[in-house]
Amino acid sequence: MKIAIYGATGNIGPRLVAEALRRGHEVTAIGRTERAIAQGATFVTGDAADPAFVERIAGSHDVVVSALNTNETFLDSIRALIAHAGTTRLIVVGGAGSLLTSAGTRLVDAPEFPAGWKAGALLQTQALDLLLAADPDVDWTYLSPAPEISAGERTGKYLTALDEPAGEHISYEDYAVALLDEIESPQHGRQRFTVAN
Repeated sequence: MKIAIYGATGNIGPRLVAEALRRGHEVTAIGRTERAIAQGATFVTGDAADPAFVERIAGSHDVVVSALNTNETFLDSIRALIAHAGTTRLIVVGGAGSLLTSAGTRLVDAPEFPAGWKAGALLQTQALDLLLAADPDVDWTYLSPAPEISAGERTGKYLTALDEPAGEHISYEDYAVALLDEIESPQHGRQRFTVAN
């Protein structure tokens, strides 16, 4: 498949690029400034908040992945992707803050939720809300990691769940495996799911 990855130079983006290349897909890595990327991918400078750019990329790819940082333009980018990706499948690298506790409350609302992560978690929660409210013809999936995510080993093994955490931790590498598995064998159309080791 032809896969476009926005935010290809962040923490998760490079792992997604590498995993997609490993599986033989054609990858376009997108960022605001040019950076070194995995050999075999094509780097394109662009902005996910630019409707014309989003339309052009979506029109020439089978899948568009948003692995964007939660900065001041994050929600504008998500809105543009929803509005202008057309019928191209959209996969959003989500956050864990919108996951629910066993009592039904969001993790981001818990008193022990780390203060330094709260602003980004709330933006990611709003992104999920935008997807849930999107027109029915928008083909999207939102993948929340476990509450803790960090660099680690690629085991190729993970657990899944829908709204409550499947476990406490996932490596970036296995998160990438789960996301590419979802691209290749869709199971969660117009749905959020989560993964953990």
